[in-house]
Amino acid sequence: MGRTNTFIMVVVLLLTLAGGTILGALAGAGASVYLIQKRLSQPITVVSTNDTAEPQPTATTAAAIPTAIPVAPAPEAAKAAGEDIPAMIERVRDAVVTVENYANASEMFMPTSTGSGAIISPDGYIVTNNHVIEGAEVLRVLFADGTGHDATLIGADPLNDIAVLQVTDPIPTVMVLGDSDALRQGEPVIAIGSPLGSYRNTVTVGVVSALNRNVGNDAPEGLIQTDAAINNGNSGGPLLNARGEIVGINTLVVRGSSASMDSAQGLGFAVPSTIVRKIAEQLVKYGEVRYPFLGISYGMVTPEIVEAEKLTVKQGAFVSGVTDGGPAQAAGILPGDVILTLNGVRLGETDSLRGVLLRYNPGDTVTLTVLRGTEEKQFSITLAVRPPR
Repeated sequence: MGRTNTFIMVVVLLLTLAGGTILGALAGAGASVYLIQKRLSQPITVVSTNDTAEPQPTATTAAAIPTAIPVAPAPEAAKAAGEDIPAMIERVRDAVVTVENYANASEMFMPTSTGSGAIISPDGYIVTNNHVIEGAEVLRVLFADGTGHDATLIGADPLNDIAVLQVTDPIPTVMVLGDSDALRQGEPVIAIGSPLGSYRNTVTVGVVSALNRNVGNDAPEGLIQTDAAINNGNSGGPLLNARGEIVGINTLVVRGSSASMDSAQGLGFAVPSTIVRKIAEQLVKYGEVRYPFLGISYGMVTPEIVEAEKLTVKQGAFVSGVTDGGPAQAAGILPGDVILTLNGVRLGETDSLRGVLLRYNPGDTVTLTVLRGTEEKQFSITLAVRPPR
């Protein structure tokens, strides 16, 4: 009997332990179900991975055309101490695109030419160079992931070599247009683009070599000079500051004179972002740029002009001709005059006449200080709309 009782007691103990385990599991499962139901009954917050919370355009939703490209500060990540160039590049590189120009829609197996561009708006606006899109019958852009997207030309400005395109497909991210007026000589800058059309998202690093450069040959004025490597295919791509803001759009390089066999390296030039913003805003709003018009032919004063014209000043805008019936002629400006200031801004190494004029609109009245011979004169001129070429 003793052995039998012991056996019964062991069986009862095992059954008790098993029952406790089952009840515990059931209790735990019940608690888990309760917690899951409680979690599902609460709203879920989705955190966007984009820098902007604005909705992205789709192929079935027409993008609203803004009257101005908004000024936005660099993301907080750019301001954090210790962000290096690789981290910045990783944050903004998807906003750089390759622009493909097809001069013949029936021959789209190979683009006629290629360039680069930067997405500057959640509405899919892309800024590039005018010479990148010239002669195009069809335009396409390649995103950083290699996908191709149809693009529409919104408008182009040959004078400053800027064009704006738009895609209606969802965009990966946008870049911020920064303040090129705040640039300093020697400041580091970064170029991103598609050199030779084949090497997408190539990054080169350099410094601001000089500001407000004029290279002649009908090129834009007031350019940023940089030694960041720029090659064919980089045209239209962004020049960035260390915060990842666009401070210029790369437009040309100078290789040197074939006649003299001089070979230059590291002479790249970009249209400053302050000009790009002004041009892009007007292209988006009007489809064209409505330039203020003085009605003169001129050249910024150089040592050669000083010597040839026997000038007593070394800076300013030398008037070589006056348009018949234009605002300058009506005000009394003459060939041979040197415009020294416009509304108090002295023209010269830091401010070109064209760059200062872009701060104003047709219909505005400005005051010019002009040197005629050895005498300074002041003229009040109401700016007209620059006629089409």
